[in-house]
Formats: sequence, structure tokens, C-alpha cells
Amino acid sequence: MTPAIFGLAGPVLSAGERDFFRDADPAGYILFGRNVETRAQLRALTDSLRAIHGRERLFVCIDQEGGRVQRMRPPHWPAYPPAEVFDRLYECAPISAIAAARANAEALGRDLAEVGISVDCAPVLDVRQAQAHAVIGDRAFGSEPLRVAALGRAVLDGLAAAGVAGVLKHLPGHGRAGADSHQALPTVTATPAELEIDLAPFVALAGAPIAMTGHIRFTAWDAARPATLSPLVIAGIIRQRIGFSGLLLTDDIDMAALSGPVPERAREAIAAGCDLVLNCWAKMADMVGIAAALPAMGAATAARLARALAAADIEPAPETHAELLAKRDALLAPVPG
Repeated sequence: MTPAIFGLAGPVLSAGERDFFRDADPAGYILFGRNVETRAQLRALTDSLRAIHGRERLFVCIDQEGGRVQRMRPPHWPAYPPAEVFDRLYECAPISAIAAARANAEALGRDLAEVGISVDCAPVLDVRQAQAHAVIGDRAFGSEPLRVAALGRAVLDGLAAAGVAGVLKHLPGHGRAGADSHQALPTVTATPAELEIDLAPFVALAGAPIAMTGHIRFTAWDAARPATLSPLVIAGIIRQRIGFSGLLLTDDIDMAALSGPVPERAREAIAAGCDLVLNCWAKMADMVGIAAALPAMGAATAARLARALAAADIEPAPETHAELLAKRDALLAPVPG
């Protein structure tokens, strides 16, 4: 198996993609708005991915946070609120905010499970900082680390109750970055003591099954390389200081924060200690190059992948999808607009 997550070009799997995926045997797939039309179409697409190698438990992920990061949208799916809404409720009613976040995540997770998506790239555990770039902004659960962790835990539990695994992002913390890593490499010059704030939510949820790195250079830890490509950050900070032992995947390896040929970036990320490389844009030449550049998946990564896909087994709530949304809305009612 190739330790990579690949994207697809459109709403239907092409013959060329099917042939390539059959040979490359990637660990999984990521879906975007270009892949999403209707419930029936999306279910047929994920079924076709499972059929390639006959794996019922397959890593099929999507970015479905709510707010401005939501690939499945109305009119076929509900619009979900951004994380900031739950942060505002937490100010006056912490228990209600946690319950609302969990109900919201379970309803969202049921949408995903219904169409064969097994992994949601959420929650965002980045701690928001006042002077940072707006790329995180309202995607964050706030600027207080323990609050971020509590609401992030509620999201993980809600998704798991729907049979969907969540992904912590973006380790070791994107909240104080002064640039959007889609467009440039952010450099964070905070001290190790200051960075403890960024690490705290990830430490609190270090037992989660899946996490995603951020393409950010932290001069306190490795002044030469972004976290995704840094053995120092992955081994010393993510694995040891945070204590994360689950499945670690990169953010999109094709983002402008990184430089050099995409296959070489992928090779460096795996060599640095990432388990899986995420490649989102379905460019066949890049995918072929990644498959050629990467070693076969190792036993440790295979075990982490299996555990991650088996982890979503929390007892589901008795409510229907509509009742979960109604519960969330009732809890959120006191939140000022």
C-alpha cells in the first residue's frame, strides 16, 4: 500500500484514475467540492473507491468543518456553523456549548457516513491569536487552550458516534501563523514557553486516532524546515512533547508553503516521520510521481491506519438527525449574532 491520500478530478471515478489507484493502492482518498453533487452521486463515488480493492473499511476523507470550510453544502446538505459560534456560547454556558458542539458534530457525521465518508478533517485545535492571519479565524474554538480542547473533544465524540473518525489539525499549531500556508510558508518566532499555549489542546487530546501537520516553520524547534518536513518537530514535539501516537498525515503537500517537486516533498515528509502524505489536486503526474517516490507503507503506519478506521465506536445518541440539529439550535439560541 502506498502511504498517500489522493484526490479525484470529478464527481465520477475515471477509467484512468481507477487503473492508477488499482496499481498504486493508496491508503485512502480525499474529496472536495468538485467531487460532490448529490447524495446518490456521492455514495456511488465512494462505493466505486471501495470496490477497487474490496476494502469496506477505507480512509475516505473530506474537509467538513462547517462555516467557510464545508465541501458538502445546501441544498443537498445543511449549512453548519463555524467553530467560533460554540466559543461564544462557552463564554456564558460552557456545558451547553459542549453539548451543542457534540450534537452538531454527530449530525454532520451522519451526513458523511450516509455517503460513505469515513473521516472528517476536523476539529481545528489551533489556538487563535489576535495578530495572526485570518486563515484560521472563525475556524478556531477560541484563544483559551482548555476551551479549545473541550470543544474539540466534543467534536471528536460526536463524529465517532456517527461512525466517522475526526482529524486533529494542524499540529503543532497554526493559530499564531502570520501567513496562509496555502500561499506562503509562515515562520513563527515565538519562544518554547509561548508555544506551550499552542501545544496545550493537542496534548489534551493526544489520544485521538488521527492528526494532521501544519506547514509552518517554528524557529524555536527547527529554523530550517517546516513542521511537516522536520524530523525534529515530528519526533521531538508531535510524538514526544505532545505525546501523539496515532496516524499522522500531512496537510496538502501541494501547498505553496512547501517548495520543490511535489514527489520530493512527499518523500521528505515520510522520511521526516509522517505516516501518510495528503495530495489533494488529482494531478495525475504528481500522483504517479508520489507513488514512485514513496516506500511501501510500513507495519507501524498500517497498524495506526487500522486503529484509526476502527476507532469510531462511541455509542450513538438516540436522537434523529433532525432532533440533533434542533437540540444544537436550542442550545445556541442565547448566542449573540
